[in-house]
Amino acid sequence: MRDFTNDFTHDNTQVADCHLDKAARLSVEKASWSEPRSQRMILQPISLDLAPGRVLGVVGPNGAGKSTLLRLLYRFHAPTSGVVKVDGVDIWSISARETARNVAAVLQEQPTDFALTVREIVSLGRTPHRKGFGSAAGARDAAIVQGALDQLGLAAFSGRQLGTLSGGERQRVMVARALAQEPRLLILDEPTNHLDIRHQLEVLALIRDLPLTIVTSLHDLNMAAAVCDDVLMLRAGVPLSYGPPETVFTEGAVSEVFHVTARQERLAPSDTKHLTFHL
Repeated sequence: MRDFTNDFTHDNTQVADCHLDKAARLSVEKASWSEPRSQRMILQPISLDLAPGRVLGVVGPNGAGKSTLLRLLYRFHAPTSGVVKVDGVDIWSISARETARNVAAVLQEQPTDFALTVREIVSLGRTPHRKGFGSAAGARDAAIVQGALDQLGLAAFSGRQLGTLSGGERQRVMVARALAQEPRLLILDEPTNHLDIRHQLEVLALIRDLPLTIVTSLHDLNMAAAVCDDVLMLRAGVPLSYGPPETVFTEGAVSEVFHVTARQERLAPSDTKHLTFHL
């Protein structure tokens, strides 16, 4: 087990060709969270340092604290102790609007009762960049929104109301809204939920290609191994291991944390590693 009271710093060699001036450094310094009323500790203190352009996967069984950690990162919960910094700035020392210019989140919960079109929803991503409430969108905003729609294959749906779309289509709309926000840190809570196989693969490819720092929770460990540079494994709010997927996803560790028998196998003819699970 690794010592999570220390920071982790990784060189970002895999994304050297990306424009890393668009990506932020994420620093979590002994951050924890407890329920305000009961004071029950939900997330034990954790520290990590994620270099610009890295993709971090957060994994663990239900109730492990994955969503709680993400809520700290996108400024929904203030840490009970410790601090979350983006490019060295405590996100609670600046306004919510300023934080939203740098951090965007795509959540599992998707509104279905918005009387807004897909284009209008995606346009909401530009709100933090506008000078005043209700200020008109300019040509640059319109181009960014159109680019996000095109990137997620949503141009044909742009005039439809959100509530008329399938769950997978709504998920893609929310990813497009986040991209329209032009974040430097992107937080994704189970981004492939409700998506069919093709759109899962498209979202995963997008995660790998974006020149952003990304933190995503994932239930599928093989998916996490394929898309993430590093993995953080949680259990009952406690960080158990952190590092490259090949060092975190050992048969013993996965078996213990998920209460299954995990086996590391190889697929033919691709000769790629693949975890299988047995009761």
